[in-house]
Amino acid sequence: MFFASDNGSGAAPEIIAALTRANDGYARSYGADPIMARVKTLVRDLFDAPEAEVHLVATGTAANSLSIALLTPPWAAVFAHADAHVAVDECGAPEFFSGGAKMIGVGGAHGKMTPQSLSDALSRVGEGGVHGVQRGMLTLTNVTEAGTVYTPAEIAALTELAKAKGLPCHLDGARFANALVATGATPAQMTWQAGIDVLSLGGTKNGCLGVEAVVLFDPAKAWELELRRKRAGHLFSKHRYLSAQMEAYLTDGLWLRLATHANAMGARLVQGLAQIPGTSLLHPAPANMLFPIWPLGTNDRAAARGAVYYPMPAPAGHEAGRLVASWSTTDAEVDAVLTALAP
Repeated sequence: MFFASDNGSGAAPEIIAALTRANDGYARSYGADPIMARVKTLVRDLFDAPEAEVHLVATGTAANSLSIALLTPPWAAVFAHADAHVAVDECGAPEFFSGGAKMIGVGGAHGKMTPQSLSDALSRVGEGGVHGVQRGMLTLTNVTEAGTVYTPAEIAALTELAKAKGLPCHLDGARFANALVATGATPAQMTWQAGIDVLSLGGTKNGCLGVEAVVLFDPAKAWELELRRKRAGHLFSKHRYLSAQMEAYLTDGLWLRLATHANAMGARLVQGLAQIPGTSLLHPAPANMLFPIWPLGTNDRAAARGAVYYPMPAPAGHEAGRLVASWSTTDAEVDAVLTALAP
């Protein structure tokens, strides 16, 4: 009954098998391995972006922070949802890597900024001349920290506002595959066709051992990103182990199959929770992460029965939790946690 995070699941067998194959013999280091060349081709084909450049790192924090540092100078603002992972869960890494860029929290219900909330933020920042922080960039998250998703049209509406101010746009896709499955969009529709310049493409939360890709749809900044990655200590010497994970992840649709299963388990949770008296959802849950609200005493009772998830802040007189399904979650595990939560 482990629903604390999709980070808690093991690596998919296909990923482990790929690592075992990559472990045989010798390979050039620092990304010069032949597997990495195949990864670039895979990404370019999947995203219909023949000029895209791809750089691998081991953590989402590195992918997001290097991307943000690449797109904005230290005297500028990063427009992010107020609850975005880059704003509240990266220990200041984006600010550190960028040399001091300022996070500007943008409001919006259910973890999603709106054109109006972004427009309001853009109008407040960058008007103070040399005395004020300048406008720097926009970053969005899909799946959001509230478990909701942006459609390509919603992303395009936001990036259009940013680009009208000359701002580049980044997408934190730690759960990008889950967002694709939830919306039915293609990788291209969700990214460069919707105005995204740089994508943090997540693998770790969806069956990989530990790998994320920074995808640049404009290759002009590729060399700068290589330098930033090396300088930040995130260029792996034995890079083939990152390459092998990402190749297996993106081959034959594995990444989407894993996300489809995780989302299906999320949907099973939603259906089951609807049958528990006094239980509802704080946010819509179209993917694999949900935030139920339930009567007092539920968290202690579920924990005593062996359920593992994160308790969350809740309105007075209630309790809440965050439950995340993964690629390896089973029907039996979902049914067991539902039983643990029931009175």
